[in-house]
Amino acid sequence: MIPRQADGPLAATFLDLPAESPGGSVELFLDLYTGDHPLIPARAFMLGPSRPGHHVPAGLGLLAVAGKCLEGPAFARYVATLRTALATAIDPAQISVLHLQHLTFGATPALIRALPRHPRIALVHGTDLIFAETHRDQLQILRETARAADVIVVPTGAMADHLLTLAPQTDQRKINHIPWGIPDHLLTDPPARPTRTSTSHLRLLYAGRLTAEKGAENLIKSLAPARGVELSIAAPRAQFHALAPLLQRAGLRARYLGWLRRPQLWRAFTEHDVLVMPSTTLEAMGLVALEAQACGLPVLYQPVPGLSEALGTTGVATDFTHSATLVRELDRLRTSRGLLSAVRRAGSANAARYPLSATAQALTDLGRQLA
Repeated sequence: MIPRQADGPLAATFLDLPAESPGGSVELFLDLYTGDHPLIPARAFMLGPSRPGHHVPAGLGLLAVAGKCLEGPAFARYVATLRTALATAIDPAQISVLHLQHLTFGATPALIRALPRHPRIALVHGTDLIFAETHRDQLQILRETARAADVIVVPTGAMADHLLTLAPQTDQRKINHIPWGIPDHLLTDPPARPTRTSTSHLRLLYAGRLTAEKGAENLIKSLAPARGVELSIAAPRAQFHALAPLLQRAGLRARYLGWLRRPQLWRAFTEHDVLVMPSTTLEAMGLVALEAQACGLPVLYQPVPGLSEALGTTGVATDFTHSATLVRELDRLRTSRGLLSAVRRAGSANAARYPLSATAQALTDLGRQLA
């Protein structure tokens, strides 16, 4: 028997990705709902079992369901299997509210069908909108979820605008703006930045998945003629290896750091001069950029929706699709006296606006209103 916790209504939530999956949405999910003292009390699930040696956070349940897909009869079967697994794992009497991670994918319709009478808070992430644009079945799920949800939570206004483009019949009164947040301790006790004696070159860091919408191809092509820069990449190993031929053709050497755990990534932030974010399409919010800012790392970014809203003038916007523009901006950052320090200070102040505890409290307050 799992007792209802006194600090908030018990939520049921499910992210149908393997527990070791990379990505900001996964980190946010684990930050909010798992650990010995979760910020939001929940029965939280991901797909499992995890690979040998992977640490499973306290409070995270793993559902051994195969067949994850996006379209057609196989998708319908996958949702039905997920629903059965959830119905077996969850006692409805213990749950007060559903937190639907994503408006799309299999977990959301499965959770609604497993617990059809509970109030629903739907959280919108960038991949929801990206996949709904390219997969008919996912667009249908997105529209159905938008109708079925009692509240739809977006981290930025850009996400709401994009959602309404895809699902124009959505009741706009349901939409709540709650920014995503980063761990409070990163704001109050960030890792120390070593003093750097030489600024003859810029140490650039790319950190994240290397999927098409993240813009690594634009970064590499535009960075090739740059001088006075060093590039490090922290990404999933298989994705980095797939990028190797492009790096070779561009004549660009990159130092591979591996796919870093959060504390390792935060230390890497202190060992570089600029985080590069060349995203080609919308970002839900760009949590990695905010974490970098909290660690004193300036952010150079493509001004796509969501990211522009979260960073604004506290980062440096540029055009990663235009080599001359990127090279000029890098030279300015490298040679303009005091510029990096000024961007660093602005970034730290911006990151302080987004404590994870505020995100959790706002979601908890919504749950209390609905429960």
